[in-house]
Amino acid sequence: MKSISSTAAIGLGSLIMAFTPISNKETLTLKPTASTIAWHAEKITGSHQGTVALKSGSIVIEDNKLKGGSFIVDMSTIEVTDIQGEGKNKLEGHLNSQDFFNTDEFPESTFVISKVEYTKPTAENLNTNITGSLTIKGLSNEVSFPAKVEITDGKFAAYGEMKIDRTKFNVKYGSTSFFDNLGDRAIYDEFVMTVSLGASR
Repeated sequence: MKSISSTAAIGLGSLIMAFTPISNKETLTLKPTASTIAWHAEKITGSHQGTVALKSGSIVIEDNKLKGGSFIVDMSTIEVTDIQGEGKNKLEGHLNSQDFFNTDEFPESTFVISKVEYTKPTAENLNTNITGSLTIKGLSNEVSFPAKVEITDGKFAAYGEMKIDRTKFNVKYGSTSFFDNLGDRAIYDEFVMTVSLGASR
């Protein structure tokens, strides 16, 4: 026969278990094959666009919501997609040089999520505001952007556009903020990085 004290202990344990919230927290690995990163930059005389490859990353899901994560971009994969031939090769070489991203010295860029806010969906179905630390050329700055985040049956998909002031990362070539008399050689400080990420169990 169980003692009163042991019976009470069992009852108390059951009560604690009943009122202890269960958190379904897991980390999913981002899949480079299911992810794309595109960039778009403008200058006085036109614009250029291209891609750069996701190297690795992971995201943290808790109670079916995005809670955190990070990803690494392989900067040596910078590609220009709006022109071909000699012009493409020349521009890609310039973007990899010290004038721009100096990929020999800084082969990776990173983004680490620091805050996630779920919002009322917009007309474009953007339902989340993501804030994090973006590191390019060894310099880190906070970046916030609206995104569309979907989590279903252990599958994660996110889309968002980061507007980035390149001069904050010591990418000053052709910037009217630092150089005078550039004329039609001026390049706007801000460029857009469109990120689509995919992960699953």
